[in-house]
Amino acid sequence: MTDPCITLSLDYRRIESAIRYLERNATAQPDLETLARHVGLSEFHFQRLFRRWAGISPKRFLQFLTLSHAKRLLAESHPVLDTAFEAGLSGPGRLHDLFVTYEAMTPGRYKRRGEGLEIVYGFHPSPFGESLLLATEHGVCGLGFTRSEGRAATLAEFKSRWPCARYRPEPAKTAPLAADAFPRRDGSGRLALSLSGTRFQLKVWEALIRIPAGAVTSYGELARRIGRPGGARAVAGAVAANPISFVIPCHRVIRESGSITGYEWGVPRKRAILAWEAARRSRCLEGGPAMKPVSRKRSDDGRAFSGRL
Repeated sequence: MTDPCITLSLDYRRIESAIRYLERNATAQPDLETLARHVGLSEFHFQRLFRRWAGISPKRFLQFLTLSHAKRLLAESHPVLDTAFEAGLSGPGRLHDLFVTYEAMTPGRYKRRGEGLEIVYGFHPSPFGESLLLATEHGVCGLGFTRSEGRAATLAEFKSRWPCARYRPEPAKTAPLAADAFPRRDGSGRLALSLSGTRFQLKVWEALIRIPAGAVTSYGELARRIGRPGGARAVAGAVAANPISFVIPCHRVIRESGSITGYEWGVPRKRAILAWEAARRSRCLEGGPAMKPVSRKRSDDGRAFSGRL
């Protein structure tokens, strides 16, 4: 029996192709027949593919990809983000409750660039294409998506973050972590993160975790929320340095204009993730499960954080 996550991963290849086509031909407003033909499917099968992957029709999904929707989402997200930041919650609209904790690497190990650190890794399917997950004994330390150049190039990119660490392929160990990072259904999972970064980066990444699925913010607004008004450029640098994509949702930060740019794993994938999350939030608000109570703790030095993602 085919794993549903593998099916979603295969579906994404065609979804990404359709999104790339739309970006190149947006002014022509291609219809369902044109998109289906572009990805090599009949209209019926293309419609079914979208329903399986996004849970909504292609027409509805494409509405979430437009600039006007992104601008509207920016405006609508303010009250949701106010609540989320004040309470340390991920807010309404999430279809699952994922408990996240993180532990920062010691300054000494950070300076030694991972010396003495053992990292296991594995490649796994996800709703957005094949992913690469890396973990230490303390939790997930890296998550990204396989580039067109292949697995070796993708792994090499992560190795450059901790060049002195020891790496070992252990897909059996990383598979359960990937399942928690990309949950396929409602439910609770626990995911620990092992982060290495400056205090400022950690502060930005913690703020990212508080942005609810289906909501977005701008670099300037995120800077304001962490007490650095006028520091949008510095915040953008910290967002770009995020080593754990999707779980630490850097994809939820867009420009003030509403344009969707600047994603390590490709703008089409960023668009797809945002539309996918918006679709699920929409379905949840129309009658999905209610959020459970949330707990949040933080140590005095600001390094340890736990809460619902």
